[in-house]
Amino acid sequence: MILRHPIERVITTMNIYKKISADGWQPQQLTIKDVKFATWLAFFAWVFAVYDFILFGTLLPEIGDHFGWDEIEQAKLATWVAAGGAVVALTVGPIVDRLGRRLGIVFTVTGAAISSLLTAIGGAWGKGVLVGIRSIAGLGFAEQTVNATYLTEMYAAINDPILNRHKGFIYSLVQGGWPVGALVASGLSALLMPIIGWQGSFIFAAVPSFIIALLALKLKETPQFQIHQHIRRLTEAGQPEKARQVAKDYHFEYADHQRTGLSAIFRGTSLRTTLVLGGALMINWFAIQIFGVLGTTVITKVHDVSFESSLWVLVLSNLVGYCGYLAHGWLGDRFGRRNIIALGWMLGGLSLATMLYGPADFSLIVILYSAGLFFLIGPYSAALFFFSESFPTAIRATAGAFIIAMGPIGAIIASMGATSILSSGGNWQTAALLFGAIPCFISGVIMLFAHHVAPQSVK
Repeated sequence: MILRHPIERVITTMNIYKKISADGWQPQQLTIKDVKFATWLAFFAWVFAVYDFILFGTLLPEIGDHFGWDEIEQAKLATWVAAGGAVVALTVGPIVDRLGRRLGIVFTVTGAAISSLLTAIGGAWGKGVLVGIRSIAGLGFAEQTVNATYLTEMYAAINDPILNRHKGFIYSLVQGGWPVGALVASGLSALLMPIIGWQGSFIFAAVPSFIIALLALKLKETPQFQIHQHIRRLTEAGQPEKARQVAKDYHFEYADHQRTGLSAIFRGTSLRTTLVLGGALMINWFAIQIFGVLGTTVITKVHDVSFESSLWVLVLSNLVGYCGYLAHGWLGDRFGRRNIIALGWMLGGLSLATMLYGPADFSLIVILYSAGLFFLIGPYSAALFFFSESFPTAIRATAGAFIIAMGPIGAIIASMGATSILSSGGNWQTAALLFGAIPCFISGVIMLFAHHVAPQSVK
């Protein structure tokens, strides 16, 4: 996953994290092998978290048919699942800022595996139980926050000049696990559904996540978190002067490590960043819910495409979506992540609106839907890295989790809006425009109000 040219180089001895502090303490040292392993594992962890997340939306029409739930009941179920997932995802950040990035990956991937396994039997216990089970999948959704926090710090700790110029592109390979996971969910659904049914598909999805969780135990903690943890321990032990000296030795702001928890992301310069990024993501997730999670429903209802054909539309469009991740990661390194994210989401909104109201030609649907996903999900390779770069170490995971948790809230609003339109006699074409394509464009405009972050300033 990590390119051989940028980072398989001798690391400079000037790296601040190799320093021994005045009290004789030193963080655990990283090697190139550690960073490569972390990058590969983060990629696969995200792929299989997305696999479970998208699998539910992809198979929702089949689950509904199995239990006799109509379209409105399915939309309501998706709304409650999104609400539960948002609450669960919000808890991840403070846990990761307290226990560490390594354990955060283990925790979130295990949660995704358990959710997938239980989904196979949860529907038989009623919609309420199924909502609770699928809410646990919010841990898998939050895995991207842990990845972004972990790799932002790992890449900064290695502090390689060439890697510093390409880290956005390298991270795009990891965050590209979204379209890969969606592709796996769509492709395997098409292949496995006739053989093992939807229940078997969820059981099958749990296995790789359990394997990834075990492998994650071999990860090393980031030096930044180790320093933060050491400062906190010294402070709690009644040795604030030693804690201040450690912060000074590693060029950290001591005050930043005293302002932790959810309230800290609404203070000082972090306030504007939290509101702008959280607002943009929430609005953008209107489109994610409509065109990503419920993509098969939109395509089948708007253009009368069969369920099987809609799965292959998702397969093809997600292949293009992965290219969008790489493109936006590469462009973000060169023209600024904020600007590339904003432009991408605006173009995504235009592409998806055109798909909704264009001719019902299968080839044209594939082209426009693919372009829409290219610009809708592609910018997330730059967005997740940008979110982590925008906050200090002490609240990096908490802030990231809060911002990411705004996504499911946006999904809830979009689902409620779509349900309202359908209940009042409207159709999916109107619902997808008002609660999908237009919000996608608006989210890009909101991103322009975020602070610019110089990558070299990130610790």
